[in-house]
Amino acid sequence: MIVVDSSVWIDFLNGNATPEVGRLSSLLGTEPLMVGDVILLEVLQGVRSETDAKRVEATLRRFDVVPMLDPELAAIAATHYRRLRALGITVRKTIDLIIGTFCIAHGHTLLTADQDFAPMAEHLGLTLG
Repeated sequence: MIVVDSSVWIDFLNGNATPEVGRLSSLLGTEPLMVGDVILLEVLQGVRSETDAKRVEATLRRFDVVPMLDPELAAIAATHYRRLRALGITVRKTIDLIIGTFCIAHGHTLLTADQDFAPMAEHLGLTLG
C-alpha cells in the first residue's frame, strides 16, 4: 500500500506540478492509497475556510483513512528517534516520526516531497516512492 504524505496532498490540492504530484496522479485509480489520520490533520490544518475544509476532507476520505499510532508504535517511534539521534540526526517533527514508523512497521511505501524522511529511509528501512 502507498501512504501519501501531506506534502504531496498539499501540492496536489494547490495544483502544483511536482514530480511527486505527477506520481500521485499516475497512481489515482490504479493503486490503493492510504491517508493516515495525522496526515489528514496536517492537510486540514492548512485549509483556510470551512467550506474548503469540507471539500478537502471529502476528497481525502475517498481513500482509506487509518490511525497511525498506538501504544506499541509509540514505543517503536521513540526507539527510532533515539537511534537517529545516536547517529547525529534529529527528526524535527514528531508527526513525521509517527508517519515513518507506521510505514516501516506495516511495510507501506511513503510518497512524500519532504526530505525530512530521507534519514528514516537511509537508516531505518523506510521505503520511499
